[in-house]
Amino acid sequence: MFNRHLERHKLHSIGWLRAAVLGANDGIVSTSSLILGVAASHATHHSILVAGVAGLVAGAMSMATGEYVSVQSQADTEKAALDAETIELRENPKGEQQELTGIYITRGLDASLAKRVAGDLMAHDALGAHARDELGITNAMSAKPLQAASASALSFSIGALLPLLTAMLAPIGSLIPFVVVASLVFLSILGGLAAKAGGADVKRGVLRVTFWSALSMGVAAGVGAMFGTGA
Repeated sequence: MFNRHLERHKLHSIGWLRAAVLGANDGIVSTSSLILGVAASHATHHSILVAGVAGLVAGAMSMATGEYVSVQSQADTEKAALDAETIELRENPKGEQQELTGIYITRGLDASLAKRVAGDLMAHDALGAHARDELGITNAMSAKPLQAASASALSFSIGALLPLLTAMLAPIGSLIPFVVVASLVFLSILGGLAAKAGGADVKRGVLRVTFWSALSMGVAAGVGAMFGTGA
C-alpha cells in the first residue's frame, strides 16, 4: 500500500501571517506613538484617550482598505493571466504542451519523460498544470483580498487596544513610561511569535521590532513635546 509522506512547511500560512503581523505591529506602534505624542504635548487624559480611539478606528480602516486594494490588484492580475492561459489552451493545446514540456526539461527531466509528464498533467488538469508550473499560481499562495483585509483590520485593532488600555489604566503622571514599557513588551512578544511561526530567528525578530518601534515612539514623543501646549 502506498503511503503519502506529508511535510508541513511554514509557507502555506505566509499570506495571512504577513497581514496579521503587519496589522498588529502597526496597531501597537502607531497607536502608542500617537498616545505618546499627544501626552507629551501636555494634553488632558481625556484628549489622549480620544486621540487613541480615533487612531485605532482610522488605522484599522486604513489597513483593511490598503490591504484589500493591494491584494485585489494581485488577484486581478492572476485572473487575467489565467484567462489568457485558458484561451491559449483552447486555441493551441499542442503548443502549450510543448511549452510545459520545455519547462520540465529545464528542471532536469529528460525529453521523453518531460513530454509524458506534461501530457499526463494536461490530461488531468491542463489549466492547473500551467497555472502552477508556468505562471507560479497555486491555491496556497494565491491572492485572497478579503482574508488579507480582515486579518489586517482585526490584528491592527487588537494591537492598538494594548497601548490604549494601558493609557486608560495608567495614572496620568506616569502615563508615558507605562505606555512605552508596555508597548515594547507587547512588540517584543509579537516579534518573537512572528519569527517562530515563520521559522525565522526569534532573537533577531525581537530586536528588529523593538528597535524600530522604540525609535518611532521616541520621535512621536519628541514632536509632541516640541509643539505641545505647555499647560
